[in-house]
Amino acid sequence: MPHRCPRCGGVFRRARPLTWVPPDPNAKGMWRYRAAFPLPKDVPPVTLGEGATRLLPSEDEPGLWFKLEYENPTGSHKARAASLTFTWLRARGVSAVVDDSSGNAGAAWAAYARAAGIPAHIFVPEGTHPAKQARIRAAGAQLTVVPGPRSAATEAAQQAAQTSSAVYASHAWLPIGLDAYATLAWEIVEQLGQAPGSVFVPVGHGALLVGLAEGFRALLRAGQIARLPALVGVQALACAPIWALARGGPEALLWVTEGETVAEGVRVRQPVWGRHVLDAVQASQGALAAIDEPDILAARDFLHRRGLYVEPTSALVWAAYTRLKTWAPKPAVLVLTGSPREQELWRARISRWWRRWRFRRNA
Repeated sequence: MPHRCPRCGGVFRRARPLTWVPPDPNAKGMWRYRAAFPLPKDVPPVTLGEGATRLLPSEDEPGLWFKLEYENPTGSHKARAASLTFTWLRARGVSAVVDDSSGNAGAAWAAYARAAGIPAHIFVPEGTHPAKQARIRAAGAQLTVVPGPRSAATEAAQQAAQTSSAVYASHAWLPIGLDAYATLAWEIVEQLGQAPGSVFVPVGHGALLVGLAEGFRALLRAGQIARLPALVGVQALACAPIWALARGGPEALLWVTEGETVAEGVRVRQPVWGRHVLDAVQASQGALAAIDEPDILAARDFLHRRGLYVEPTSALVWAAYTRLKTWAPKPAVLVLTGSPREQELWRARISRWWRRWRFRRNA
């Protein structure tokens, strides 16, 4: 099964536009919108309870809301795409999958592959946090740590798929995940009771922003909203190809590197959905932002102090909002994509092990 168009090398897209459907009151989470998904009616969903995450108002900023996507089963928004993708793959008779990830997608793919009964082999770059590697292993997936940057893990995964019977079920390339992310747009409008004025989203490969754009366009076509919200895509300055392209044109990409960043979830030098992100941002009269490392850490710490326990990738949106809040149409929604609870638990385990080891050594 090809993961990209064999003629042009680009991403596959829907033959027809996504259609909004009223939520099914007898279903739960994102599967309330099942009628919109391109699935046979008799296929049972591969679900762990994803979707229906909270939309929390800010205590400090009137008109500001936080969409808590880290409440999903595997700790990030990637659970939405994993649920729909593995339902679709199982319906197509796929027997084994390969994917590459910087962490959150790998954890989601591993968990949902197990739920679907499909063996998974996940490739991660060597900089992936040990806690995320542990989560992939804990779900029963085979894990390979690849020396080098994020792109090296992608190359290794694609080569593995070519030399085995496994399908390269890329969370970045397969367009079925966009339909899952569209449900996030539908939930936001349902919870707000109106269309948001702007939505801030971290951008790596860009599938989340593109899926949100398709969801809002479907609502507009259905007459559920009167206008599109301005979409704001946020990258880390250390690796910001879409932002660079928008500001300086194709020549600016020559200066983009896959630099080190604490926001490892968006460390993608060649984003699969980059051109579509630009189109969606332009069509919504939105914006792109790139955040440097000190501001990412400051934003993370600010959100932590307010009980929003996010990983650095999620904190990008707060840093961008503080820059753009005088412009950002209200109500503004910041999508908090992932939580570092696993990392903190891992650190706590190491700390406890170290204390026990020292105690025994000194006894």
